Amino acid sequence: MGEFVRLEVADGVGTIRLDRPKLNALDAAMQEEIRAAAHEATRRDDVRAVVLYGGERTFAAGADIKEMAAMSYTDMVKHSGVLQSAFTAVARIPKPVVAAVTGYALGGGCELALCADIRIAADDAVLGQPEIQLGIIPGAGGTQRLTRLVGPSRAKDLVFTGRFVPADEALAIGLVDRVVPADQVHGEALTWARQFAAGPAYALRAAKEAIDRGLEVDLDTGLEIERQQFAALFATEDRAIGMGSFVENGPGKATFVGR
Repeated sequence: MGEFVRLEVADGVGTIRLDRPKLNALDAAMQEEIRAAAHEATRRDDVRAVVLYGGERTFAAGADIKEMAAMSYTDMVKHSGVLQSAFTAVARIPKPVVAAVTGYALGGGCELALCADIRIAADDAVLGQPEIQLGIIPGAGGTQRLTRLVGPSRAKDLVFTGRFVPADEALAIGLVDRVVPADQVHGEALTWARQFAAGPAYALRAAKEAIDRGLEVDLDTGLEIERQQFAALFATEDRAIGMGSFVENGPGKATFVGR
């Protein structure tokens, strides 16, 4: 368990909890703890879904600017790949992942939220990629994941201007998927994640990989990825359980075992 990031597990859901007062600034040490928590969530069989949560006050206000200001070009050449790979470790968790966004999700904080499968935001949350105001661009996936999520013209508007996006606009453009009162964000995220705690783990894994990998390739290649994942699931115990339950009892009554 890290100093500022920990994985808390209960009832099949792992919460990756950011806890670096006051605003969860994402310095290099915290980035490594995020990577470690993502790897642990990936590895543990008792974690069937994941919530990313920064606490009641804020999700993550961005990178540690004081730390970055002291870095040279050669420093960042070495560190930028490490930074990206830490966030990619979250995006590659082969389980459903939801970001519970409270307060600010700016810069690296927004990029971390983009690594989740869905985002549930507080009605007073603020998101954005303000790196342009520092004379740089997003460096932890913002130009790529944001574009894939909201489209190139909207992504360019947000990245070029660096403006802050309120929750209602974030919902309208697809940057977040649901907006709820601030005191309900964590509960809503847990409710979403818990529905997968007893689900068919390998089918969920296959669905996520087919969608994510399919976005990176042409349609024919994506269809082949889907075909392979689909066929492979016929080797799982959950496939036999699910189909047997459907034939005997109708839909939605299977008790899966995660194998």
